[in-house]
Amino acid sequence: MEKYNQVIKIRNLTFTYPNNRRGLIDVNLDIERGKKTAVLGVNGSGKSTLLYHLNGINMPQSGSIEVLNMEVKEENLKEIRRQVGFLFDYPDHQLFSTTVYNDIKFGLDNYKYPEKEKDELIRKVAQDLRIEELLALPPYQLSLGQKKKVAIAGLIVLEPSIIVCDEPFSGLDGYAVLYFKELLDKWVKKGKTIVFSTHDVDLTYEWADNVIVLREGRVLKTGTVQEVLTRNDTYSEAGLVKPLLYDLFSDNDYKPRSVSLAKEYLKNSCFKVLDC
Repeated sequence: MEKYNQVIKIRNLTFTYPNNRRGLIDVNLDIERGKKTAVLGVNGSGKSTLLYHLNGINMPQSGSIEVLNMEVKEENLKEIRRQVGFLFDYPDHQLFSTTVYNDIKFGLDNYKYPEKEKDELIRKVAQDLRIEELLALPPYQLSLGQKKKVAIAGLIVLEPSIIVCDEPFSGLDGYAVLYFKELLDKWVKKGKTIVFSTHDVDLTYEWADNVIVLREGRVLKTGTVQEVLTRNDTYSEAGLVKPLLYDLFSDNDYKPRSVSLAKEYLKNSCFKVLDC
C-alpha cells in the first residue's frame, strides 16, 4: 500500500480496561483512503475498542495513532473529531436534543458555523437523506432506521473525511440496510473513507474492500477481502463461519461476491450443460 494512501496509521497500540481486561494487544494497522474497511470479529474481539480510538473516544495508553497526519492526542481532538465522524451502534447514544433539527445542528454549533450557513447545511443534508419531514420531531418518536439517518446526518453535515461506524447495520430491516449501503457507497465515490465494525461475514465478503480480522484484541489478518476471506484458515483462527457464497463456490475457480454475480454465473453456466 502506498504511503500517501494511508489515512490512519496505528503502531503498537495496546489498551487495557480498568478491570485489567486487555482490549487491544500490540495492534499495528494502516487504513487506506477511499475504501470501505471492515473490522471483523466475534463478540468481544476488540472491534468497538479499536474504533473508539480512531477519534479519541479512547485515548492510546501505549503505542500511537495518526489520523490524517494528526496524532491522536488532546490538542488535536477537536479537529480530528471534525474530520472523523463516529456513528454509534445505538443512535440513542448520540441523539439528545429536543428536535432532529437541533441534533443535526449540534456539531455546527460546536464549530461555530455562521447561523445562515447552519440552516442551509442542515436542510441540504436533510434533503439528501430524505428526512426533511422529521426535522421538527423529537428523536425519541423515531424508528431505529430513522434515528440512524438522523445520527449520520449529524456527522456528514460537517463533511468529514472519514466515517467510522460501529455495527452500522445492526437492527435494521433489509430495505434500510440497502439504503445505508447505497448512502455509504456514495460517500466512498467522493473519496471518503469508511471504517465499520461487524460480525457479519456475508456482508463483509460482499461489500467491503479491505478487512481487518480481530481475535481477543489481536490482529489476526489484514488485507483485501480477496486476500483474507478466501483463506480457510481465517475462519478457523478467528472463530468465524464462512460466508455463504464463499462456501457455496468453494470448489469452483470463480467465486462471486454477490448474489447477483452468482445468479449471472449460474445462468450462463447453465447454458453450457445439457439438460440443465
